[in-house]
Amino acid sequence: MENLDFLEKSNFRSLLEADGADRIQDKLVVIDVFLNTEEHITLEEMMRFLGEAGYDFDSGFVKHCLHRMVDLGFAQRKTFEGQPVRYEHRHLGRHHDHLVCTKCGKIAEFANEDIERLQVEVAASYGFHMLQHRMEIYGLCSNCCSERKPLIPLTMAKAGETVLVRDVAGCKHKQGRLASMGLRPGDRIEIINDTGGGRVILGLGSTRLAIGRGMANKIMVSPVKDNP
Repeated sequence: MENLDFLEKSNFRSLLEADGADRIQDKLVVIDVFLNTEEHITLEEMMRFLGEAGYDFDSGFVKHCLHRMVDLGFAQRKTFEGQPVRYEHRHLGRHHDHLVCTKCGKIAEFANEDIERLQVEVAASYGFHMLQHRMEIYGLCSNCCSERKPLIPLTMAKAGETVLVRDVAGCKHKQGRLASMGLRPGDRIEIINDTGGGRVILGLGSTRLAIGRGMANKIMVSPVKDNP
């Protein structure tokens, strides 16, 4: 890995020199720290790693370096739902997909040859030539699952059942939208009607709420034991 990182840095230097870039040595420091992480990091995390290594660069300069690494093919810019922009090392000739925990934000990489082959077959069956793709699976990591009571999406609860709202997955906009409707973690709600295709009708206290199916899929609930 160290030899590969050395080659990556040498390649990065040569491309910067060909562009006539300035502050090349500082930019090599940034890519060196970046390559040592092998994580999906934000700009803020990158600044912290640099600080821990004894460097005090301006955030604008570091952001510029990350963008140049993306432009030159050494990094990839990732936008996962509900998370800030992240950057990861781009390994040439290797593809992977992601598992994203909607609770703690943990991101795990995985590669599966069967999935890759199936995607090519599906594209070919439509006469489609696939150039690139990305797969992101959102859910709960093993640690978050072990710390929680049994959870199910709201859409899996049955009409007449009473459940407790435990969490709302997704971006802050969706969480804020539900909060504006008066629905928050800890609320006890009754499933009034669920046709299986349209909106889910809920009872919250003396109020009835209509939640779209896409939104309902992101509301995690646990059954109330005293259901009849």
